[in-house]
Amino acid sequence: MLNLLKLFRKEKLWDFQGGIHPPEMKTQSNGTPLSQLPLPEQFIIPLKQHIGHEGEICVSPGDHVLRGQPLTFGSGRMLPVHAPTSGTIEAIAPHMTAHPSGLSELCIFLRADGEDRWTTLDPQPDFRSLTREDVVKRIHEAGVAGLGGAGFPTATKLRGGLRGVKTLIINAAECEPYITADDRLMQDCAAEVLEGCRILAWVLQAERVLIGIEDNKPEAIAALKQALGGDRELQLRVIPTKYPSGGAKQLTQILTGVEVPHGGRSTDIGVLMQNVGTAWAVKRAIIDGEPITERVVTLTGEAIAQPRNVWGRLGTPVSHLLHHVGFAPGSRQMVIMGGPLMGFTLPSLNVPLVKISNCILAPSASEMGNNEKEQSCIRCSACADACPAKLLPQQLFWYSQGGDHEKARAHNIDDCIECGACAYVCPSNIPLVQYYRQEKAELRAIDLEAKRTAEAKARFEARQARLEREKLAREARHEEAKQRVARSDQGERDAAIARVKARAAKTPEQETAEREARHAQALAQQAEKQSETQALSRQSGDPRKAAVEAAIARAKAKKSGVAVGEQPSEAAGVAPAAEADPRKAAVEAAIARAKAKKDAAAASEQNPETADAAPVAEVDPRKAAVEAAIARAKAKKAAAAAGEQAPEPADVTPAAEVDPRKAAVEAAIARAKAKKAAAAGEQAPASADAAPAAEVDPRKAAVEAAIARAKAKKAAAASGEQVSELADAAPAAEVDPRKAAVEAAITRAKAKKAAAAAAAEQISEPADEPHAPEPSDAAPAAEVDPRKAAVEAAIARAKAKKAAAAAEQASASVEAAPESSSEVEAAASPDSADPRKAAIAAAVARAKARKAQQQPSTTED
Repeated sequence: MLNLLKLFRKEKLWDFQGGIHPPEMKTQSNGTPLSQLPLPEQFIIPLKQHIGHEGEICVSPGDHVLRGQPLTFGSGRMLPVHAPTSGTIEAIAPHMTAHPSGLSELCIFLRADGEDRWTTLDPQPDFRSLTREDVVKRIHEAGVAGLGGAGFPTATKLRGGLRGVKTLIINAAECEPYITADDRLMQDCAAEVLEGCRILAWVLQAERVLIGIEDNKPEAIAALKQALGGDRELQLRVIPTKYPSGGAKQLTQILTGVEVPHGGRSTDIGVLMQNVGTAWAVKRAIIDGEPITERVVTLTGEAIAQPRNVWGRLGTPVSHLLHHVGFAPGSRQMVIMGGPLMGFTLPSLNVPLVKISNCILAPSASEMGNNEKEQSCIRCSACADACPAKLLPQQLFWYSQGGDHEKARAHNIDDCIECGACAYVCPSNIPLVQYYRQEKAELRAIDLEAKRTAEAKARFEARQARLEREKLAREARHEEAKQRVARSDQGERDAAIARVKARAAKTPEQETAEREARHAQALAQQAEKQSETQALSRQSGDPRKAAVEAAIARAKAKKSGVAVGEQPSEAAGVAPAAEADPRKAAVEAAIARAKAKKDAAAASEQNPETADAAPVAEVDPRKAAVEAAIARAKAKKAAAAAGEQAPEPADVTPAAEVDPRKAAVEAAIARAKAKKAAAAGEQAPASADAAPAAEVDPRKAAVEAAIARAKAKKAAAASGEQVSELADAAPAAEVDPRKAAVEAAITRAKAKKAAAAAAAEQISEPADEPHAPEPSDAAPAAEVDPRKAAVEAAIARAKAKKAAAAAEQASASVEAAPESSSEVEAAASPDSADPRKAAIAAAVARAKARKAQQQPSTTED
């Protein structure tokens, strides 16, 4: 009854298809406790000792390191490796590693110092005080990988099972013949193995933990049971001995009865598996704070005198391990890393020990059987019966041998666990596992190439898409630019059409006003330039420069079409040239001339002596200043006599309006005035000497010219000559300097005729000052002779005396001249485009002339 109850309480186990029962050969090494071997002088530490990428080196040759100090670092599948002992880094160079290909990989060469000192450790006895992430991080930093033979990074595996894992399986089966590393570890370190299992269960939050162990390890089972005691958290499951019951999928099926799906992982069914060696390494990493620097290695085979399990430091050469266990190589001796079914023959004994090295097998020639020649397949199907993965090894062999990769992939060659059961039962001695490994490598290369091709294609397509986007963007920008240009051109065309329409809609008066405005603006600019030129002339005080400037101004005036006969404004009320209205300037000039003539006529009747002006015989600016002073005095006196205030010379239009062509006309009038003054024999008042020589003001000269014209007309009327034609007949429109020269010549001829008539008379008064034409005069420069001017002045004075008696009778005709002259000048001005303004100016001139005509008659009474 008791046995029946135990049978019911016993947990149910399942079985898997296939499998074999080879000789176990475990008793050679599992009876000896774990031992330490002397350290080698040099360690060869491969950077890659696991599945995944190698870490990045963080040491350099010449550095001194301590045991447990990291030599590389990385994240994810880039596990770090640590120094197995203290010493000095000698070199970092490629070296042959533990791989069937015998290829070299990058390694760190460490020269041991013999002290074997640890680096600073960070133990954590109470692992539950840490977070699950911290525990996984510590496991990664310790470099823990699967020690059962796969070498998958433990931390990465745990992160993938943090959610959804309900069952944690600890693989203690160790089913392959000769290997007893896990068996000996469980016998000597059962407590540490179980503590590591608890840490893994706590990290995964697993509902149950199953420890699967084959029944051919009674000592290990007893040690585990003793260490468990009454702990129900961990469950020990003893399974039948069968190869390969230690495979991950096979053990999962044995303990749970659930198969891992094709192409999937055990986590897909809520199961995660770890090796007992991995559990021990996790305990050392968390509780003791030690990174993985050593592991248990089985040294066995008939070629070894003392088969046993030892603590092997990672990076120790295999030759060093075999040397300390009595290795006696025979003829055609082979050394296998791993078991006889899944291991591979080492190309050299100088390869180092790595994390996945659990056994070094050195069998004798008879122990491994006769090396029989490979024969053809007889299609016995023994391989298919022994395959634990339910594959068709025969077809896989044909596809692998023929290079039919697609067919091999279609027959699920990736599910092969490379257990070697098919090769073990093959009567033709075909090394099926080697063919499968080669085919898997080629498939991985094809997949890698396809991946690279896909990435390159994706990059190319991305580049093409980017170039297409850029092209479309450029075309869009070009189209937008074209539209902007089209809109701009359309806008310009519309604006032009609008201007044409506006011009067509304008009245003639508006067009005339616009043209006059543009012309006035041009005149203002020209007047400003002339003002600057004359200002420079006044500063220099050189008559020759003034003459040159006058000639230049005349040329410019001809080019710009300005009327030569236009007089500058001579009254204080005239607007300056900056106002750019020539019509107003012409009207004001005419009014000013009429006023001046009226004032001159009144002054001559009131006081004939003061009406005379000093002869303008020389071109000297000082003499011109004297004449200006005399003119100012006479103008003030005439204004006082007429009841009107004469305009101040300071208020006359600025120098910018003095045109050299107008000055030529004024010079001719001034000469007539000078001749009359010479005939009258009047002396210039003493006050004239007070005027400074530097006052060469054209505005004053304009006033003097107006007074002189009035006097000349009066004198001409008395002598029977029409001198007024020379002074006033030239309208403002006559701008030719040659006409002014002709007028001057006529004046001189008349003066000579008057001199011949008075030749018998005694010349009582000598000429006060010689007469010479001004440089601005239109007469040629050769006629400017002071002696001739003196004679002409004397003759003029005699003629004036003789005609003095008839002066009163001719006053009426002289006073009427300004009216007609001003009207003619205002009407003839080219700038008087406005008839209303011209009419107003003429009316004002006529009124002032009538008033001036009435005032002399009142004085006579």
